[in-house]
Amino acid sequence: MSLAIHHHIEQSRFEYEHQGLLSVLDYQLHNDIMSIVHTYVPKALAGQGIAAALTEAALLCARNNQWKVRPVCSYTTTYLQRHPEFQDLTVH
Repeated sequence: MSLAIHHHIEQSRFEYEHQGLLSVLDYQLHNDIMSIVHTYVPKALAGQGIAAALTEAALLCARNNQWKVRPVCSYTTTYLQRHPEFQDLTVH
């Protein structure tokens, strides 16, 4: 699934909007470490792979910028366990 995800650098946020409902992934960047702190998808949009798409967008952004990732958000921790191709980005 390809979603129109927007990266709002000034807000440290990835967003996806569908029918007026906003899904987000928030992060904090410090010393080239992206701490992913929160992922939210409204219940009406649950089960459509939106959280996964937001997380993948954030991880690809980190890789492209040569940042490491600290998964604070429980969803991100689970996503990384299921996607070993991103394990090289992880710091604890």
